[in-house]
Amino acid sequence: MMRRLLMVVALVLAWAAPARADDISAAGRGVVRIVTIAVVDDEVVGFGHGSGFAVAPNRIVTNAHVVELADRYPDNVVIGVVPSEGDKSYQGRLIAIDQQRDLALIEFSGVRLPPLTLFSGAPGDGDSLIALGYPGNVDLATARSAADFITPQSPVRSQGGFAGLRTLQGTNVLLHTASIARGNSGGPLLDRCGRVLGVNSAITRADEGDSTFAFAIAGSELAAFLANAKQPVATVGVPCTSVEEQMAAERSADEKARLEAEEQARIAAAEADIQRRDAIAQARARNEVSRENRMAIAALMLVLGGVALAGGGLLLSRDRRREAAWVAAGGVVLILGAAAVFLTRPGFDESKVLPVPVAGSAAKRNAPIAAAQGRLQCTLVPERSRVTVTAVDRIDLDIGADGCINGRTQYAEAGTRWQRILVPENEQSVSVLEFDPVASTYTNTRFLLSAEQMARARQLRATVPLKSCSADQAARAALASQQQALRAALPTVYNEKLVYSCKPAAAATAAADTRDAAAR
Repeated sequence: MMRRLLMVVALVLAWAAPARADDISAAGRGVVRIVTIAVVDDEVVGFGHGSGFAVAPNRIVTNAHVVELADRYPDNVVIGVVPSEGDKSYQGRLIAIDQQRDLALIEFSGVRLPPLTLFSGAPGDGDSLIALGYPGNVDLATARSAADFITPQSPVRSQGGFAGLRTLQGTNVLLHTASIARGNSGGPLLDRCGRVLGVNSAITRADEGDSTFAFAIAGSELAAFLANAKQPVATVGVPCTSVEEQMAAERSADEKARLEAEEQARIAAAEADIQRRDAIAQARARNEVSRENRMAIAALMLVLGGVALAGGGLLLSRDRRREAAWVAAGGVVLILGAAAVFLTRPGFDESKVLPVPVAGSAAKRNAPIAAAQGRLQCTLVPERSRVTVTAVDRIDLDIGADGCINGRTQYAEAGTRWQRILVPENEQSVSVLEFDPVASTYTNTRFLLSAEQMARARQLRATVPLKSCSADQAARAALASQQQALRAALPTVYNEKLVYSCKPAAAATAAADTRDAAAR
């Protein structure tokens, strides 16, 4: 165990000050350079290049004109796919082309790329847009040899604004002001969240000082092309919210929740004070009754004692000594008893009055925890989420009391929540999954990482032995410690945060049926 912990510490130190999560950089890891090499009789007679981006781990979209020669001369033109990360390039194969829309689909093997997500909405006037790709003028200025064109490197980004919708040769296009050049053809045009809005394809001429504008094939045309090619693509319709805006909203929500909690605490304290005052008043009234009764009894006993003494004296005057002694002794006892009753009359100490619990308060506190176990149906809460590349509206969970989720994955205690950090083998993302049994919420906070960052995350994950569900508290405690080390190594800012509100599955189904019936 000690050796494993030392390994974790060493890996965390090696990954000190992790890079900040960035949506455009994350999208850039799925952008590639497309190279075409024409060969005749074993001699290279032509060379061209453009850009493209992944719509599946092994499939790339680019412009048709980038791979036109490969379409016309498939036996003589080789398509090369050069990723933005790694140290290798790969041979591609043209599987679909649409000359009218100027789009093509390429398949390759040897590496899995993170696919980009298509935004199904439309940009607003003046919205900030980002172009990613490999402009030829940058290559000409920096390339030292032909090998540089097939060496992986990050794409060039340029930023501009949305300038309107147009039609170019019968195809819907987006007009924008992001700077692109030859070589950007086939690269993605993105929104601030890194979702694809279009495919860069052409620029206007800048004659006699005219401004240069760029054209990108609209996302609707891209979606239609991929549908015809029977190629699924991830699609999101939620408008882009920056991380800063989302975190500000979270702080505002946290502050609102804090103020509400303080107000509820103030109200509860006021109610408790009123209840305590009532309890004190009732206790005081009961005490006064008891005190007065005691004093009345003492007075009565004193009077009777005095009468007995007087009676004893009368008997003594009549020379009835024996009876006088007994009657006088009874009088003394009554007087002493009166004194004892008077001195032991009850006092009142309000500090000893116990508070009266609010009826049903314990049930209310425990109700969310009880409701948050078993089979739950969790629905996305858009106003609390930052959705960039994932479109998951509903999740079904089976929550165990010991942090066993869906009967197969052990979550670890993290304060009042259950937490699990997932590091997939075939994706470039890390997910911090949390279930809050009190609030009955499920949160997926995603970090889209580089290949190098993922390799380090997988090293840290390898030190986490507990995978399946376990009732061993010591094993769960070790899992919590190991996950803290992994969480500390992640960027401080996430890419995506999906917040779900969970309800018992039966109640959620009944509510859905009611909504459907109302809609009909």
